[in-house]
Amino acid sequence: MVLMPSWSRAASRLLFSVSPQGVAPLFRWADFILPSTLQLTPLLEILLEPVACQDTSYRLQLGLQEALVNAVQHGNCGDPGKSLRVRRIFTPNWMIWQIQDEGIGVPLNARVGCLPAQLEANSGRGMFLIHQCFDDVRWSQRGNRLQLACRRPKALNTADSVQT
Repeated sequence: MVLMPSWSRAASRLLFSVSPQGVAPLFRWADFILPSTLQLTPLLEILLEPVACQDTSYRLQLGLQEALVNAVQHGNCGDPGKSLRVRRIFTPNWMIWQIQDEGIGVPLNARVGCLPAQLEANSGRGMFLIHQCFDDVRWSQRGNRLQLACRRPKALNTADSVQT
């Protein structure tokens, strides 16, 4: 799905669609392709819309914002002519976001979730925050696609943790 001015309505229709039998599908996903920009608030709202728990939503928003900013600034070098691709996937046990930029990829040694030695430096804390916000962080072999996953809370009714 390409994001245009009416992209929020289109994304909602895709996410809440049901199977022909009237039963919500076990796996739901939505794709978003957008210009590389730091105007991320509308996108973050849509990416987190199905997350009903406010505390979880705040934590995931911080991690997603860090990942998206890194993709724009470092992956696409701030070039608005390049694109970001974001995929949101919900399974019975996981909430997953994949963020892909058009860059050359993050080197293996930069993919760690440790605090930098110089805490007062202007950069270097994003990867640490991302690793703190998500249960699972994975990179594509090339290093230009990041997969972030959060376990869905175990509940008798999954509607308590994620809107269906």
